[in-house]
Order: sequence, then structure tokens, then C-alpha cells
Amino acid sequence: METFSIDYPRVVETFEFLQDWDARYHFITELGEKLENYPDEERIDLYLVPECMSTVYIRAIRGSGGFFTFRGDCDTSTVKGVVAILLAMFNGKTAQEIEEFDADAEFEKLGLFEHLSPSRHVGVYAMVQRVKRQVSAIELTQD
Repeated sequence: METFSIDYPRVVETFEFLQDWDARYHFITELGEKLENYPDEERIDLYLVPECMSTVYIRAIRGSGGFFTFRGDCDTSTVKGVVAILLAMFNGKTAQEIEEFDADAEFEKLGLFEHLSPSRHVGVYAMVQRVKRQVSAIELTQD
């Protein structure tokens, strides 16, 4: 099965190009549509982000060389796009790079937090923490 393949630098470039927030929301929704189909057998509590109001699943996968890829899904189109952006931020990084990565700063840079409701902001924070916990747990089992 394929894993995540959206290029984060291109996401940043597109956000900089699209000045209108309606266009950015449309782009976010399109990113969510580009996520690979999420396997039903991975719709389990281990990959669920329970703090989100939407139903969000995220799975970290350690590849060769210790670089991580991800799969994710959500039942709402806007949040699914945010999941896609989050996974693009972390995709292809090592466990240490993921642990040190400041996703909040990146979301601020994109201007997303000022356009997301406070409950969605909490959900994004929970997704980031879920990714970091999964990666850490995988690394512990690999040593």
C-alpha cells in the first residue's frame, strides 16, 4: 500500500501564492482528497486521535534508513486537508527530526491557526502529539 506523498515545500509555496482564504480552504480540501485510501483494518484505537471532534486516524510507518512515512484519514473534508498538511510536514523525517520539529510554528507560518476554530486548534495539537508518540514508540521497539 502507498504511503503519504504530498510535498510540504510545495504546500508552503501554494499558501504564499494564494492570498485569498477561500482559495486556501479550497486548496486544503484538495490536499485531503489526495490522501491515499485509508485501510479499514487500521481504523483502530491505536491510530485514532480521540481528542479531535472529527474522526481522525494517523499511522506512522518507519521505513528503511529510519525515515518515516504516514497514512491518515478524517471524516470531514477541511480537517482531512489539515491532516494532509501535517503529514506532509513530517513525511521523510527521522524520529529525531520529528521530535524536534515545531509544527505549531509551521501552522502559524501558514496562518492556519487564525482561521481555525479553537476546538480545531486543540485537535491539530493532539494530532501532532499523536504523531510524535507513535514515532517514539516505534523507535523504542526498533532499538
